Amino acid sequence: MRRIGGRDIVAAILIALVAGAVFTSPPLQTLQGLSLDILTALRWKLLGDRRDPSDSPVVVVAIDGETYDTSPFKGSPTQTWTREIGRVLTGITDGGAKVIGFDVIFPSSIEQSEIPFGEAPLGARMRGFDRDYLIALRQLSDGDKLVLGEILSNDHPERPYRAQQLAVRTNIRALNVHTDADDVIRRMPLSFSIDGKPAPAMAVELAARALGGKPAIAPSGATELSDYSVPSAVPNTLTLNFRGMGRDVPTYSFADLRACVEKGDRDFFRHAFDGKVVLLGTALNFEDRKLTSMRLAGGYDGAPAARCALPAPASTARKARSDIAGVFVHATVVRNLIERDAVTELGFPLRTVLTVIFAAVIACAACMLAPSGALIVWFVLTAAYTAVTVGASVQAVALPLTEPALASLAALAMMIGYRFVLADRDERFLRQSFAFYLAPEVINTMVASGKMPALGGEMRNVTMFFSDLSGFSSIAETMTPGELVTLMNEYLSAMTDIIESHGGYVDKYIGDSIVAMFGAPADDPAHARNAVHAALKCHEKLAELNASNPAFAGHGLSHRIGLNSGEAVVGNIGSRRRFNYTVMSDTVNVASRLEGANKYYGTAIMASETTMAQTGDTFAWRELDAIRVLGRGEAIKVFEPLADKGAESAAQTKVATAYAEGLACWRAREFAKAVEAFDGVAKIDPTSALFAKRAKALAANPPSPEWTPVNTLEGK
Repeated sequence: MRRIGGRDIVAAILIALVAGAVFTSPPLQTLQGLSLDILTALRWKLLGDRRDPSDSPVVVVAIDGETYDTSPFKGSPTQTWTREIGRVLTGITDGGAKVIGFDVIFPSSIEQSEIPFGEAPLGARMRGFDRDYLIALRQLSDGDKLVLGEILSNDHPERPYRAQQLAVRTNIRALNVHTDADDVIRRMPLSFSIDGKPAPAMAVELAARALGGKPAIAPSGATELSDYSVPSAVPNTLTLNFRGMGRDVPTYSFADLRACVEKGDRDFFRHAFDGKVVLLGTALNFEDRKLTSMRLAGGYDGAPAARCALPAPASTARKARSDIAGVFVHATVVRNLIERDAVTELGFPLRTVLTVIFAAVIACAACMLAPSGALIVWFVLTAAYTAVTVGASVQAVALPLTEPALASLAALAMMIGYRFVLADRDERFLRQSFAFYLAPEVINTMVASGKMPALGGEMRNVTMFFSDLSGFSSIAETMTPGELVTLMNEYLSAMTDIIESHGGYVDKYIGDSIVAMFGAPADDPAHARNAVHAALKCHEKLAELNASNPAFAGHGLSHRIGLNSGEAVVGNIGSRRRFNYTVMSDTVNVASRLEGANKYYGTAIMASETTMAQTGDTFAWRELDAIRVLGRGEAIKVFEPLADKGAESAAQTKVATAYAEGLACWRAREFAKAVEAFDGVAKIDPTSALFAKRAKALAANPPSPEWTPVNTLEGK
């Protein structure tokens, strides 16, 4: 995970603000509508609607295809249907309906027909045809049981013909709908201004009469109906809640109800319409179809209700469609108002804030993670947020969905671009700079640490690693150039892999020698421990190569390793035109001397006291001696790592114990006792054999009182 700084946080905030502002701006307002569409579809697909259609406060009487195919309507113009409509309206009213609304408009009467019929127009011969229908309209209107519909328009208004207007007087309300920019109906107007005065829309009027109240405008500007403040994200509109996708509205065929009137079944009308709001409208496949927020999942033209007189058509199953009959839009408004179930949308400020917050979270994730990881986080958080929005929609609250999802995706892309162009520029420079001479995992650690080496050099606490093959020059003389190259490539590759796998950095190869450091360029608090581990593994690997690799066969290679920890200058050092990332200091020189000191003691690995101290109790050690190396006046205590703590063999423990006893006697000038201790393990330990020889010489010729137990090495 990438570390982020103050600049990254500022960038994430700015990117989130830009993305949130763009995706909630007016030009992209269609995204708000798309959120409603997606939420409506998800809620229906995931949760459905368990409500019984019979509990619906509103029902629809549909002039449907069955009506057009049934006598006496089949083949006759709709203007001739008014008598039958009047009879059905009377039956519905007698059945106890609270109010009836017309979603159909009869702009003309058969009595007004100019079609020639004999010596006079047809209309003249049909005088009085609508009398019973108009009487029914007057009676229902006088009892506040009827509302006719009209379409308000400056260009092409549609109103019931004059006789109907006189019959119902002022009981006419607008059927106009509110369409968004994409021609989808997601909200419905609550009122219209007529002659400078507000007049409720058809559905609002029907709901008000059913509830026994009157719509009013609150001081806040919201429409109130029977103490219900209608939520309006868009002023003077109600956001439709298609909870049942149209299947929650019982729908009666007008043809069947007309036959029911002929049958005289008043009980059917009472069971079907008692206490209901009734909407009369068309439900045809070719007329008055509306796209709504149900368009993604598909809506239904109501739920088929019980039949009274006519047998059900052969195909009564209603299929989901992207559009629905317009009468069901008005029915949904009525039900939303009566049940106080209209959708509450967040206003522009809250939508923007929520979108910005979501985009900021994703931007931060994109700042910290790799692009693939950030994309996974986007998928997970978007899915979780979608679940929250679906849950909120169950409570009739519409949280923005598409805006946060798209804004956060855009923020993710912008943050990746920001990282590529600006934030990760230094990281890319370092990766390119170190790619050919630093292990990938070391580069990753260095970048993740956030501490980059300063150009020109900086002080670091490091552990230096020097190794050299013993007697390699004489061995190389016996090999062909090809064999020599093969051997060196195998050896250096194996050792380098071990060094880099432990976090080390190979500074250079000098012939068969390896110079490496631990603790730079990447910070590594455990650099000494890792260096010792690497040295032990390198020693084991060389033994393995000698035993199994054909290139090493017959050569019996051995190497010496020197380790020393301390402060050193690391960085790009060299000329202005050409430089290398390397290290300089006395710490480096001492490590080099310790590598060479191994040949005096017959050891493979030698470490300074500072390295031993920094490893804690990780390893089993034996102290070898106190030495003074060439070019350095101060004595250094040197140690040999034997194995991980607790993993040393019995032989190693025996040798280390005897050697420690002999070294203590040596330093106490008890040379005879030292000889005895060293001789006990001299046959299996070259270092003990060396000290036994030195102790015997001093026992035979005791040193002066000024003698100190420090071995001064003359060579490198």
